[in-house]
Amino acid sequence: MSTPETPSQASSAEINELCLTPATELASRIRRRDLSPRELTAAFLTRIEQRNPALNAFVHVAADTALEAAAESERQLVRGHLAGPLHGVPIAIKDLFDYKAGMPNTFGVTAFREYVPDRTARHVAELEGLGAIVLGKTNTPEFGHKGLTDNRLFGPTSTPFALGKNAGGSSGGSAAALADGLCALAQGSDGGGSVRIPASLCGVVGFKPTFGRVSDAVRPDAFLCHVPYMSNGPMARTVEDCALMLSCMVGDDPRDPTSVPHDGTDFQAATRRNPTGLRAAYLPTLGGFPVEPGVRTVVDGAVAALEGVGIHVDRPDFRLPLPHREVTDLWVRNAGAIASTVVEAFAAEGLDLRGEPWDDLPPGLRAMIERTDGRTLMDGRRDQMVRTVLYDAVADLFDRYDLVISPTLAVAGCDNADDGWTVGPDRIEGEEVDPVLGWCLTHLFNFTGHPAISVPAGLTGEGLPVGLQIAGRRYADVDVLSAAAAFERARPWSRHYRTIAATRR
Repeated sequence: MSTPETPSQASSAEINELCLTPATELASRIRRRDLSPRELTAAFLTRIEQRNPALNAFVHVAADTALEAAAESERQLVRGHLAGPLHGVPIAIKDLFDYKAGMPNTFGVTAFREYVPDRTARHVAELEGLGAIVLGKTNTPEFGHKGLTDNRLFGPTSTPFALGKNAGGSSGGSAAALADGLCALAQGSDGGGSVRIPASLCGVVGFKPTFGRVSDAVRPDAFLCHVPYMSNGPMARTVEDCALMLSCMVGDDPRDPTSVPHDGTDFQAATRRNPTGLRAAYLPTLGGFPVEPGVRTVVDGAVAALEGVGIHVDRPDFRLPLPHREVTDLWVRNAGAIASTVVEAFAAEGLDLRGEPWDDLPPGLRAMIERTDGRTLMDGRRDQMVRTVLYDAVADLFDRYDLVISPTLAVAGCDNADDGWTVGPDRIEGEEVDPVLGWCLTHLFNFTGHPAISVPAGLTGEGLPVGLQIAGRRYADVDVLSAAAAFERARPWSRHYRTIAATRR
């Protein structure tokens, strides 16, 4: 193992191969001491320097602190100490509410360009405590308010599969960084699909666990994350890597009233479990969303592969109890209330975003916040009654099935804008959709809290990745991981990352 004083000088080909190696294998090699944490971290930093300018995935690279952490990681190994399953593994964290003390944190908002928190978020501290090395912060839309990653501070993030096409959001920087080999694992958060949407557009794996499994002691509103259900979640290039990271994130926190204790589930073992016998409902439109034919074709083929690994797939005649526009509008109202709460919280700390910084926020976000002005408590309760109707419809499905399968998104790509307001389509297959989130088939499961994953299903004729969404019963995260991993074995995907590396130098 190289010493901190004499790191090896790897070739470009060696760096490419190392940075695209699964995190589980990297962690194993580090434990065996045939891979140096500092050498690995230096390789990722080199790759970031070379490839991030085209992607705009990282908005802050903490090279010095990452190398210092890697050197300490090596010293611990020499002393025979292993911090945890992620010892020496470099990761990326999102530039949202994922604070790391002393590291800039902007939320994608111009007014916070100089903000540096003095505290570390619990989930970040947990990952570091188990040995992960934080490379830096990844791009996100302002306060994570939409399904694409763009803001007026840093601009848009592209998917590595097609520069100029957006990476998705709001964890778009994390997804793009993974797909292009700029980190081994990445943290994201999901309040309407923000892990699964960019996973689909960037061809990676993104998992939203059952709500409550990953705690988040939010303040000043400890109950903020349950309307709709928001959760931190792992992002990776393989399902097993995702399971590894999830195992390091789960657990309750007495300061989080919605968290639940870890029940000892072995998530990595679940990825090796045979899913034969699981019953799945395939909903090609998730009960009523318009979907582009090219996406439908790719997902139809993926579902056939799932049947090939022993999962029994039905195609029930399920319809959402509300038109898809109303489902999305319900989410937009709730998301606006969350954004308004965040604005109020910062006002209490002395930063009035409704004052001078207001015009620097994108018009769409301002409209979402302003829409909450004048709403009553009873208006909010009525929304929760509508949400209950959706919850019951999904619960009825899971009375009969272990899994619900659908496309992750209705489209395979969205063009970047140059004005800080990249959004999705406003019409699909002749139907009007909300450009903020109405082209996503993800937010239904944020109303219900069920676990849901997006795995790469294949490529369109234009070479754009399509995500397959697999949802499971509450707390049956192992069923979701088992099905996703079996599909991944049937349809290996990793060669696509190497194709990107070879064609875009």
